[in-house]
Amino acid sequence: MSGSSRKKTTKKVAAAQKVAHAGRSTESAHAASARATPTNPIPALSMAPEFALQDDGGVLRRLSEFKGSPVVLYFYPADDTPGCTKEACNFRDDYSAYQVRGVTILGVSPDTVSSHAKFRSKYELPFALLADPDHTVCSSYGVWGEKTFMGRTFEGVRRTTFLLDAAGRIVRVFENVKPATHSAEILAALP
Repeated sequence: MSGSSRKKTTKKVAAAQKVAHAGRSTESAHAASARATPTNPIPALSMAPEFALQDDGGVLRRLSEFKGSPVVLYFYPADDTPGCTKEACNFRDDYSAYQVRGVTILGVSPDTVSSHAKFRSKYELPFALLADPDHTVCSSYGVWGEKTFMGRTFEGVRRTTFLLDAAGRIVRVFENVKPATHSAEILAALP
């Protein structure tokens, strides 16, 4: 084989390897996109990860028990804080609109069962609050991570909501939500 033929063959092999590698990278990137990362929530069109958490009454609740109806799964930083209270009370005030559409609302934060019970009672919230004190579920949904508030950086829940269809698939992800208008935003997004 001549020198120029060998160079052409080497270039063709290198190009073929590059195309094959790019295909594998795309496939692995696509598979990875269906999982949460420390800085990104699970993307829309993924199946919502199953979990089992205690509600504000101490009852173990599984996400799968709500299959068959759409679910608003909202993650919030802490009970009885200004933004979280405003968000919860707006869901409460719009609750009848969710009921008419057959939608279940579930709130999740790292607070304890007793904290949730007090928060739910104080504001007469008509939906379950789920306790994730070790933030395992928050992490699996990609909403636990570094935050900055008033110039301070710390680990915590990034306010995020997942709208799930009746089969448990994530239809839409709402990040950096505004507590005062978020319920109206969710209601507008419902089919």
